[in-house]
Amino acid sequence: MALSLHHLSLSSKNLQFGHCVPTDVKNVPAGAGVHFGQTSQIKKGLVKRGNQKKCGLNLIGKPSDPCLSQAIDEFHENHDDVTEKLPEKQSVADAWRYIHGEDDWAGQLDPMDPLLRTELIRYGEMAQACYDAFDFDPFSKYCGTCRFERHKFFRSLGMTEHGYEVTRYIYATSNINLPNFFKKSRWPKVWSKNANWIGFIAVSNDETTKRLGRRDITVAWRGTVTRLEWIADLMDFLKPISADKIPCPDPEVKVESGFVDLYTDKDESCRFCRYSAREQILGELKRLVNMHRKEEISMTITGHSLGSALAVLSAYDIAETGVHVREDTSAIPVCVFSFSGPRVGNVRFKERLELLGVKVLRVVNVHDLVPKSPGIFFNEKVPAMVMKLAQGLPWSYSHVGVELGLDHKNSPFLKPNADPGCAHNLEAHLHLLDGYHGKGHRFVLATRRDPALVNKDCDFLKDHHRIPPHWRQNENKGMVKNKDGRWVQPDRPKLYDHHHHSDSDHDNHIHHHRLISAS
Repeated sequence: MALSLHHLSLSSKNLQFGHCVPTDVKNVPAGAGVHFGQTSQIKKGLVKRGNQKKCGLNLIGKPSDPCLSQAIDEFHENHDDVTEKLPEKQSVADAWRYIHGEDDWAGQLDPMDPLLRTELIRYGEMAQACYDAFDFDPFSKYCGTCRFERHKFFRSLGMTEHGYEVTRYIYATSNINLPNFFKKSRWPKVWSKNANWIGFIAVSNDETTKRLGRRDITVAWRGTVTRLEWIADLMDFLKPISADKIPCPDPEVKVESGFVDLYTDKDESCRFCRYSAREQILGELKRLVNMHRKEEISMTITGHSLGSALAVLSAYDIAETGVHVREDTSAIPVCVFSFSGPRVGNVRFKERLELLGVKVLRVVNVHDLVPKSPGIFFNEKVPAMVMKLAQGLPWSYSHVGVELGLDHKNSPFLKPNADPGCAHNLEAHLHLLDGYHGKGHRFVLATRRDPALVNKDCDFLKDHHRIPPHWRQNENKGMVKNKDGRWVQPDRPKLYDHHHHSDSDHDNHIHHHRLISAS
């Protein structure tokens, strides 16, 4: 069932989503996920107030405009009664299993648990990093790649305080029909004709592992970097997940066909897509689990928009395939932090995911249209009897997990009736998370996260805050002056660096779990 977005009254205005940097480090509680820098892509007169480090980075931290900074300070002075303080003895290390959904987040969402908030923002920033690192410029010969080397990924984005190391980049073949997801260069000589970078796998370093109370393996999926029209591309039909040879004992477990095609397709003629995205993550996760087999481990999957759907699908696959099971048969907790994600499968998929013990927390803006699709007419909100009758239809969907609904109209910083695409923006979701304290509570920024970040790639802040819309721009569109004084697009070193361990090792991990034959 294909629906045009015109039927949903969506604007076709181009939107791109940006990255996050903190306000003032002094105002951020311990354990909060914050960014201390940004790549050389911040323009339109915005600069970081305070210390600026010269590392090829243009930084932004405190609100760039005194008017916005003063508005935040005055607003907090008038709402000190709801400013929260963390209990002295509470830490992520002590509470991580609850944050990971051990009790399905009972009692943590209303009122909002401050530790859960900081962790949600931290993982949301991981998903946001996929947008900021992605080269979506069609005039770049590297369009469709990650702009940074794997071992410099977080440092290049000013995210070293997150304390993670990227172990593998994830690629997908663009042979399937998703024109609003895959980006290609206009130049004839390009890095790959069929591949796109779609995310990364990272593992916490020793210091962060100690703070978190376990070794955390994170998979972050890239979503759609342009318009919302990708929804129409994927409003197709459900098909059995086992049809793509993903193991499943129930043939009635079905998922949206476009999601599973993106996840399982490969191109053996392309060195980046020789393995499907599925094979890449399952092989790497098995390797990391084996490497850290003597430690406490968690697996956290995150993504925004289309990346959220891939996060849910891959989490199901991890659990169904048993990659999260150790040699002693104990299971590593698998959790998904989803941001503005669509429905992925039918009600049988939802039930199977729950049976496997995968925990999913979905953060949504109630005014965003993406989480309401596909399955606009037949979904979890219609009467059970109707859903039972519609169960066999190819467009009967059901959301999974627990929903945390946010409302951008509660934020005094945002335009209540902005372009529909603004409601889908990931930076806006992180802003709303920072100000959310529970249903009926006033909106107060718990960490004073900079609202200017919202306008980085949209026009959502009220005009009187004087933050220009779409202010993030690549410096000189990546052009640099060479030694001869000519402006050129520089070559990027080690583009193939994601294979830091040999393909033969990767093959061994895949064969060990019989993944090649299954996909």
